[in-house]
Amino acid sequence: MATSTSITSTYAGQFSGKYIAAALLSAPTLDKEQITIKPNIKYKDVIKTFSNTSMIYDATCDFTATSSITLAEKIIQPDEFQVNIELCKKDFRSDWEAIEMGVSVYDNLPANFTDFLIGEVAGQVAQQIEKSIWSGSASAQGQFAGFQSLVSGSATGCVQLVAAATVTGSNVIAELQRVVDAIPNTVYGKEDLYIYIPTNVAKAYQNALSAQSNGYLNQGFIGEKPLDFEGIPLKLSPGLANNTIIAAQKSNLFFGTGLLNDSNEVKLIDMSDIDGSQNVRVIMRYTAGVQIGIAGDIVYYGK
Repeated sequence: MATSTSITSTYAGQFSGKYIAAALLSAPTLDKEQITIKPNIKYKDVIKTFSNTSMIYDATCDFTATSSITLAEKIIQPDEFQVNIELCKKDFRSDWEAIEMGVSVYDNLPANFTDFLIGEVAGQVAQQIEKSIWSGSASAQGQFAGFQSLVSGSATGCVQLVAAATVTGSNVIAELQRVVDAIPNTVYGKEDLYIYIPTNVAKAYQNALSAQSNGYLNQGFIGEKPLDFEGIPLKLSPGLANNTIIAAQKSNLFFGTGLLNDSNEVKLIDMSDIDGSQNVRVIMRYTAGVQIGIAGDIVYYGK
């Protein structure tokens, strides 16, 4: 009888960080570094904010303290999440490269499926992370409070609020203009100022550019158009809810995770040596959360 083999290794420890990184940083917003990423947060991290009144006065011979400086802080505390799934190896004997599983009835899960399985789980995590970053709710299972939760509502008060409409190709230019008009003068023109848009607004904008009578289409450009509005980059953020727009500096939006700390792990465990079953368990644990810096510098277009 052929020797029965089973998966005895686990994707834990230092190597698991690669899978966690793939899961977290493959979210489009993070993968393209469209916001500020703060990794290695063990428990919580402090974001310092600074504001002041005018500090420049006419010169005198004396030292006279001027201005009024206000130091404040925001706390970013990533929440803990987990993935627990169980699969039966026999379900893959006939349709997943069965030849690599050997001839024993106690087949081992093929190594390439192991990689595929963890990759698929990581992809699902990345998709959920992207959604949570922008439209997540702290009360929803598997989500953390996203930027929409932080900037929409009376709690933030000083965020520049713009009432939203249903964005289409016919009104997207006007609606984006309303967002730009609401950007504080102190923020306008900053190098890292972005306008974050959901997929439906990106589609509408592409449609509007193509439809212009003297636009890209008549010049022979029928592909994707540059995503910027009046010189401000438009950042496609699939996690944003439809008809929602956020204008902010990248340096004012923070994502925190304990990417390399001890609470992150990825394990794939063959249960055959443990309970005699043909099951394989995938376990993933990670932390994630977002925070804003200065609320008054952010424009929120939404309901």
